[in-house]
Amino acid sequence: MLAYRHAFHAGNHADVLKHLVLVLVLRHLASKEKGFRFVDTHGGAGGYSLLGRYASKNAEHARGIGRLWTRTDLPPALADYVALVRRFNPDGKLAQYPGSPSLALMLLRAQDELRAFELHPTEQKILRATLAGEPRASAIDGDGFAGLRSQLPPPTRRGAVLLDPSYEGNADYAKVVHTLRDALARFADGAYVVWYPQVSKVEAAELPRRLAALAPKGWLHARLTVQEPDARGFGLAGSGVFVFNPPHTLHAALAATLPYLVDVLGQYAGANFLIDRVAS
Repeated sequence: MLAYRHAFHAGNHADVLKHLVLVLVLRHLASKEKGFRFVDTHGGAGGYSLLGRYASKNAEHARGIGRLWTRTDLPPALADYVALVRRFNPDGKLAQYPGSPSLALMLLRAQDELRAFELHPTEQKILRATLAGEPRASAIDGDGFAGLRSQLPPPTRRGAVLLDPSYEGNADYAKVVHTLRDALARFADGAYVVWYPQVSKVEAAELPRRLAALAPKGWLHARLTVQEPDARGFGLAGSGVFVFNPPHTLHAALAATLPYLVDVLGQYAGANFLIDRVAS
């Protein structure tokens, strides 16, 4: 886990899906006056240079946010997300990509809170600098899986949690399930957003089913497949997002947006999407 650097993948198609859903969830929470707490269990650096040596190595952003940057026909939910990325690039050039903590910070109001965990020492340093001087936000050096329980339930009984570990090791899949089981026992009404990679691992294929078995009050599962695995069956074909207690507006917003993402981000003829849900 401590070797993982998200800068290699910042702004790719998986970030687009994950952050699109995150923005929709936080917008919904902010539609009511009462404050909320957002917890990011794997906050990363908070922001990433797309011109640096990590991001430019494979230029994954060029096949993600880069394909949306100059579009003038974005569906409303996608236009909102891209507008936030533009705020992170005030000179109008796509040179920086906001991580989840930075996107959340742009959406938080004075009454809301952000708690972002990070284990990697270099990422910790950048995250602390990103959130420095912001009274609504805290960067926490530590394991978000273990630390989440200290943040639940939030004082206002309103909140959202993002779990998006690297999944470099198979252990992360089991940790996600274990952590969510505990979190739901502590705060059953929270909105939980779980991102996972679409890779050729049994653990990845089984994760949505295991998550659905935990959901007491309804869930939504969205998946975006943009490319084929390589000849050996490896590679990131796409990704999925599983949301516990999804906003009632989320399904319609994704149904209007995912077909567009298939057309724009798809890298082969079989590119596709899935939306499934169980209402509360």
